[in-house]
Amino acid sequence: MANPLFDIAFGQHVSKTTPFLRLPDGEVITHSQFLQSVSRYAHLFVQLGLQPGERVAVQIAKSPQALMVYAACVQSGVVFLPLNPAYTAEEVSYFINDSGARLVLCDERSLESIKAIAHSASALIETLNADGSGSFTQKTLSLPGTFDTVSRSEDDLAAFLYTSGTTGRSKGAMLTQGNLLSNARVLVDQWQFTSDDVLLHALPIFHTHGLFVATNVCLLAGSSMLFLPKFELDVVLNLMPTATTMMGVPTFYTRLLSDQRFTRELAGHMRLFVSGSAPLLSETHVQFEERTGHRILERYGMTETNMITSNPYSGDRRAGTVGFALPGVEIKITDSSSGTSLAQGEIGDIEVRGPNVFQGYWQMPEKTAEELREDGFFITGDLGQIDKQGYLQIVGRNKDLIISGGYNIYPKEIELILDKEAGVLESAVIGVPHPDFGETVVGILVAEEQVVPDLDAIKQNIGQSLAKFKHPQKLVLMPELPRNTMGKVQKKALRERFNGLFS
Repeated sequence: MANPLFDIAFGQHVSKTTPFLRLPDGEVITHSQFLQSVSRYAHLFVQLGLQPGERVAVQIAKSPQALMVYAACVQSGVVFLPLNPAYTAEEVSYFINDSGARLVLCDERSLESIKAIAHSASALIETLNADGSGSFTQKTLSLPGTFDTVSRSEDDLAAFLYTSGTTGRSKGAMLTQGNLLSNARVLVDQWQFTSDDVLLHALPIFHTHGLFVATNVCLLAGSSMLFLPKFELDVVLNLMPTATTMMGVPTFYTRLLSDQRFTRELAGHMRLFVSGSAPLLSETHVQFEERTGHRILERYGMTETNMITSNPYSGDRRAGTVGFALPGVEIKITDSSSGTSLAQGEIGDIEVRGPNVFQGYWQMPEKTAEELREDGFFITGDLGQIDKQGYLQIVGRNKDLIISGGYNIYPKEIELILDKEAGVLESAVIGVPHPDFGETVVGILVAEEQVVPDLDAIKQNIGQSLAKFKHPQKLVLMPELPRNTMGKVQKKALRERFNGLFS
């Protein structure tokens, strides 16, 4: 097949006049209308001189046009690199330079701050705003609504998604057409999506959950999406009667439960609620079922792997677990030091192998070799155990990654900034339980001798370098950080100490 991901996911809908995107204001974009715009975007990529395999870095708001950019990248063979709109220019600079992006798309409001970065990286720059306006779309207006899809194979790259550990540089996870297509096919079957489904889509589209899982599943099944710019409680409650399914992060479900308008009757016609990107508290499971009669389906995935496991569609969806390995995916629990497989019930590293697993980290062969074994198993960095019934339970992370509201936050990045603040000797950043976000960020500071740091000033200062979702919800002064005999900071002790800070 000339271009598996485009031909199978997008191309099958070329002539369809059925709704694909339903917008909050009532506007409907059909499959054929969507793909005509996609073709115009692909033509512009060619006019701008982009070659298959080159990268397009995109830091724009969620919109139908943003989704069209993703599809146009697939159709033209260009690699899609979505970036969180909340990233600062300083953060974006690294991604553009590291990826070697050939084109940068940004909102007009960010143009002045991003322009110099793009130019220094020898990248082109165009604008695309939340309402669909901008220099990029303006240049596509007179271009043809059909495009000869560029030939690609399942082994060719489709996207970069940047992720990171707790130390070192962010890593560009390279995802192929085959990675994305294989995962979407499995999920359509496992979650029983059909052309009758309408997905309530309130997720961002700069990471796996909202972009690849939701979008690709709906495309393969021929489903339509209620495409919302973000999660707004009133809007979601108003539109839920017209939906059949919903994918969300735990925050979505706790906010729904906080509103008495969310009733069993309102959710009665819904077929499926899916949760991921962060752990769902057991009490949320219980409260949701008591309120609606629905049991949320929790699953487990990563940037590098897309979806790995899922609780069953038909069967016991167990709170506190992420279900079974998806068809075609292998999971094993291994000893952290030796890599040998552990017996059932023992806790160890979760490793995964399958067609969903990425190809490695961009220009980081050593880091790739550390985390992706020669036999194809990827070391996820999560700790887990498999019970007698085969359900996977994630019991912790052997890295200090914080997941807040579905967003990955890397403590080292924040610590480096805190350590530079006036009066701060050293810092440690941890994640602690939060009733709304699952986890939130807390910064522990040790002051320089005979100095009292201005915590309010520090909060204000770090806002200039960090996206808002990374900001510590609380800064705490301590006389010293707990350390082991080797001098390593004991973050586990800190997490235990501040575990109930927001309860």
